[in-house]
Amino acid sequence: MDRAGEEAEEMEVPIPLSEGERVIIEDTWAKVYLNSEDVGVAILLRLFGNEPSSKRYFSQFRDMEDPLELERSTQLRKHAQRVMTAINTLVENIHDDAKMASVLKMVGKAHALRHKVEPVYFKILSGVILEVLGEEYPEVVTAEVAVAWTKLLATVCWKLSAVYDELGWTPGPGYQDHQQHHQQPHHDTSSNS
Repeated sequence: MDRAGEEAEEMEVPIPLSEGERVIIEDTWAKVYLNSEDVGVAILLRLFGNEPSSKRYFSQFRDMEDPLELERSTQLRKHAQRVMTAINTLVENIHDDAKMASVLKMVGKAHALRHKVEPVYFKILSGVILEVLGEEYPEVVTAEVAVAWTKLLATVCWKLSAVYDELGWTPGPGYQDHQQHHQQPHHDTSSNS
């Protein structure tokens, strides 16, 4: 599952959300968004815990090692709120594919051109979002809800990947090393540790 680089290149067109799934996402998000800042912080902290290399994109707090300092960081909280606001905008426009595509194009361009974020991180972040929502809201995130959110996040990743392709994005230095690092545990057949 962590063969993210290969998956990003071979990503299939996601299955569209049904009307019922769109409503499920709106309903669950209304509950989550009430606590958006704390949930956003939990998502970013989990991202950094699961994928420490992702911190390199955040100059404001990439050198913070103490989890408590990181959690209290004003810059991290601001970025967490931006992430949650972007998701909120997608949910608010879940019935308008053109508006969703427009929002994702803007997010994709900013992350590709200004922040130079490798697109694989959107897939990693999607998994983290699902984890955190499931843990923070176990009574809300049922199997049916998880399926709907998985489909939405797969669509988001697919559309962001298309924006990167449209821009002619190419991996920066260190991308191959990052990919090999992720694949190594799955291909660890060496006896040298």
